[in-house]
Amino acid sequence: MINYHKTWRLINSGQGSASYSMALDEAIAISVRKGSSPPTLRLYSWNRPSVTLGCFQRISDIDIEYCSNASIPVVRRPTGGRAILHNKELTYSFSVKNDNDLFSKGIFDSYKKISAAFYLALSKIGLLPELKLIRETHHSSLITHHSKSPLCFQSASYGEITINSKKVIGSAQKRWTDGLLQQGSIPYCIDEPEVLKIFRLHSIKDIKGAMAGLMEAVPDLSDEKFRNVVKISFEETFNIEFISAIPSQEEELLAQEFDSEKYRTEEWNFRK
Repeated sequence: MINYHKTWRLINSGQGSASYSMALDEAIAISVRKGSSPPTLRLYSWNRPSVTLGCFQRISDIDIEYCSNASIPVVRRPTGGRAILHNKELTYSFSVKNDNDLFSKGIFDSYKKISAAFYLALSKIGLLPELKLIRETHHSSLITHHSKSPLCFQSASYGEITINSKKVIGSAQKRWTDGLLQQGSIPYCIDEPEVLKIFRLHSIKDIKGAMAGLMEAVPDLSDEKFRNVVKISFEETFNIEFISAIPSQEEELLAQEFDSEKYRTEEWNFRK
């Protein structure tokens, strides 16, 4: 019998479509919340440059006409936060029940703990990360409003990580009464011209001053190596052991349903 408190599940996925990636993350979160699966970390990448919008974000925050003409898929995430252009990066999702002692103390505490694992991972590849642990006092959101940009990487929220004051991981969390799903993007490099067009930014300087890809600092970093570093860092941070797995049949079937009935529909993606 698996001890869910000490044995978690690691799903290493390859490249997937934007809509199916979101669908599978939600399906896994449901399975974990039901107790059918242990806490699960999924690591994956993208089959083409794609944009995800935060669950509550306006579609007008991005240049949807440009995305359409450039064949860049746009999908709305189940989690909040601001928009991200996903391309050459490692993307993660982490699902866990709230009755797990580690994650029973609310959104800020859980956000900080998950960030601690990535802080360790970045340290292991020779970087000097900084963790933002100052809450914004004028509201309780994990989004700061000193930047009005719709781009996730142009402001750092509580529990997020920067290197040389540049954001290197963008994360957002959805909570239910019985569990949480956190999704995050860790770019290896930034496609600055595309970001400029998609987010209607005025200058490359807006990007260079706010965000960075890991390979700017670690040019020889491989995806395989970094995935393994993330795995080890989670195990050390939470004192657990991962078992390598693939999504269950139940999760796959639910993901296919979400993909066709939710994440590929205009009703979901363009509703704001």
